[in-house]
Amino acid sequence: MKARVSLNLPQSLKKAAEDFAAKDGVSVNQYIALALAEKIGARGAAEFFVERGKDGDPERAVAFLEGRPE
Repeated sequence: MKARVSLNLPQSLKKAAEDFAAKDGVSVNQYIALALAEKIGARGAAEFFVERGKDGDPERAVAFLEGRPE
């Protein structure tokens, strides 16, 4: 199901979206939808890691990332 949204953008942002969409070979609508999906995904991932890290052990995490987990 799709929803229609009316969006007011500054002319410079609209032009940039048009330029990037053209470079990617997609419509401005597709470009904006993908950009929004990326932003929502990034925020969701950040919130996930904040929640998961609440009970974490920073020293153990650093050791794991350095390739020598306990």
